[in-house]
Amino acid sequence: MPAITVNAGDAFHADTGISILDAAATASQLIPYSCRSGRCGTCKCKLIKGESAAFANETGLTSQEQSEGWILSCVRTATTDIVIQADTLDGLQLPQARTMPCRIQQLERPAPDVLRVRLRLPPDASLDALPGQYIEVIGSGGIRRSYSLANTCDAGKPLELHVRAIDGGAMSTYWFDHARENDLLRLRGPLGTFLLRDIAGRDLYFLATGTGIAPVLAQLESMTAMPDREQPRSVTVLWGGRQREDLYLDVAARIREHTFIPVLSRADPSWNGARGHVQDVLLARNPDLANASVYACGSDAMIHTARASLISAGLPNAHVHSDAFVCSAAPPTPQGQ
Repeated sequence: MPAITVNAGDAFHADTGISILDAAATASQLIPYSCRSGRCGTCKCKLIKGESAAFANETGLTSQEQSEGWILSCVRTATTDIVIQADTLDGLQLPQARTMPCRIQQLERPAPDVLRVRLRLPPDASLDALPGQYIEVIGSGGIRRSYSLANTCDAGKPLELHVRAIDGGAMSTYWFDHARENDLLRLRGPLGTFLLRDIAGRDLYFLATGTGIAPVLAQLESMTAMPDREQPRSVTVLWGGRQREDLYLDVAARIREHTFIPVLSRADPSWNGARGHVQDVLLARNPDLANASVYACGSDAMIHTARASLISAGLPNAHVHSDAFVCSAAPPTPQGQ
């Protein structure tokens, strides 16, 4: 049974075949994760010593990262004793994921390819999710896809999801063609580690594309209840889409006390707002990155490009947090088909 050592701490053992991510979690060493399928790169670690084997393609790593010894802990298992270097969520206790029934309370289509879904739990049930986490929705035949929660999970309040249509997606076909209010579904959660960390006194920047605005809304909502000593110094939200209809909510009305910058990459001539990509618009403002923390959520391409650009501009890697939305092929992942 191989021994795994994370960041020169105490070693723990895990059976071969168990992912490094899951083995670490069992040993109460939480490594950030999102897709759990080797595609988003959130759970990457550096293999310092020993051997490991991948049981899925590590498409979330660049060829340079692979050559430098980086691995994805969600799809890697230890084959010998190993030592890894990893970002960990020290001292954080995540809520236990559970499976429970739910019903559709409301369906609303704010854009042709976006559905706002509100789910209600049984009267005696609650979901103790942290802002930024996601749930798996389990549909007919056991198909399951993951969606970030767009609101905080206060008692008695329905859960809000933002669902993007995926051409040919099995779950998309249900949501957009067959779903009806009061349908009975199941959910499993909460899951994920896209959580606010040590934001007190910092300049906080949110980068979101498409339905990546959902967990950002939950995090912004949660901040209203934080005491003054835990509040960031400033908050700026950049939400990007291709055309006007992609920005399907009036976010500015929800966050009047913060700076909101809508961004379009393929805007028509009448658009007077920011143009391009959210990360480029942020950097063009010449932010003071020495005191900044960035939370990015949306397309996989935006996440990778934003991280590289921000780190190149001087933002420490430890202050970039992300949750990439990638379409599901087999394992569940936020905003899947």
